Formats: sequence, C-alpha cells, structure tokens
Amino acid sequence: MSKNEDSSRSPGETSIDISNMRRSYGENGLGELPADPFTLFQSWLVNAHENPYVVEANAMVLSTVDSSGQPWSRSVLLKGVSEGKSPTLHFYTNYDSAKAQQLGNEPRASLLFPWYPLERQVIVTGSVSKVSREESAAYFHSRPWASQIGAWASAQSTELDSPDTLQEKWREFSERYPEEVPLPDQWGGFALTANTIEFWQGRYSRLHDRARYSRINNSSNEWEITRLYP
Repeated sequence: MSKNEDSSRSPGETSIDISNMRRSYGENGLGELPADPFTLFQSWLVNAHENPYVVEANAMVLSTVDSSGQPWSRSVLLKGVSEGKSPTLHFYTNYDSAKAQQLGNEPRASLLFPWYPLERQVIVTGSVSKVSREESAAYFHSRPWASQIGAWASAQSTELDSPDTLQEKWREFSERYPEEVPLPDQWGGFALTANTIEFWQGRYSRLHDRARYSRINNSSNEWEITRLYP
C-alpha cells in the first residue's frame, strides 16, 4: 500500500473486511464429561502445552472489577493448581498493582484460557484470596534471577516517566542483589477457589459444545453439570 492510499483511508477503516472474518471449526465435541471438572481441565492443559501452535498454554485472562464497578482484564500466568475439596488456581503478582488492589476490594474474579489453535476455551469463576508468605517465597525463588530482579524494579501499574527509568532501577537492584534475591514485601500469590468452570469446544456450523460445572457446596468437591446452548 502506498503512502497516499494509506492517508486516504477514513478513520476506523481497515484493509480487511472484519465482518467477514470467520472460520469453520472441527467435528469433535466435549464427549462424555467426567464428574470432576479438573480431570478435564488438566487433560486440556496438557493438550495445549503439547500443541506447538499454542503460545504459553498456562496464559489466562484475569478479569476483575474496580471500586466503581468498571471491569478490567489482563493476561497472567497460571502457576499452580491445588486439587481436593476446594480446588484452587494460583497466580502471582505485585500486591500494589491495580489488579491486586481490585481483588482486595472485590475478591472475586474470572479466568479465561483461550486455546484458539485447539478451538477450545475454559472459563473459571470464583473467590480469590492471598496465598501464604511461605508459598509466595517458594515460587519467587524458583523464578529466574532476572525475573526476581524485575519484581523489585517494577512499581507495577504506577506511572512511569521513561523506559530508561525502569532500566536504571533494574540495574540498581541487580547490583544490590547479585546472587540471592529476597522476596519483596509487596509481591506474592493469589489463589482462586473455583465455583464454576465452563468448557467450550468449537464445532462446525457454530454447533459448538458448551458445558458448565457449578460447585454444589463448599465442603465437598461435588459439581453439577449443565449443558448450554452455544
């Protein structure tokens, strides 16, 4: 495209017809569903990890709301699944970040795993709480040294005057902690206790297969399964 062609395009106009972007999905549906949704979730997670076209199979979209009720979404990484009577999904962040502040005010959230190459997605909703300091420290020290330094250097979600400032802070903390890096006070994990887990499998003619698991009670790992129109 020439410069003149590009400049003549009206605001909001693109070079492709977005309204006509679509694809036909495959034949497979969800099949027989297990009683425990985490059995299916773990299987799908393994499938995503083994698929070369899935970038970061443990990446998930975390959605929270702020004090005004405004929803916010961002990608984070799943870093642990604790099963049992109250299965939890774990992720880590700066406790001073916007998402952590929002979870402090409204400790409920949604997680979305968008495994597009597999024509699948999983949505998990539930309540969120902080993990123990010991668990946060164990995961923090399993991270690469450079990532540990990054946790010290970044005042996440606050205003940054220049990328050079962040680079300088990273250099400062890398010199301060050349070997062992302590866990920052403001850094740690969250655990989302799943109340609902919804599985979606794309199928041809938009006859997608969709099922939601809803926890029956909080004292046992028993779930009600509901099939949903796509």
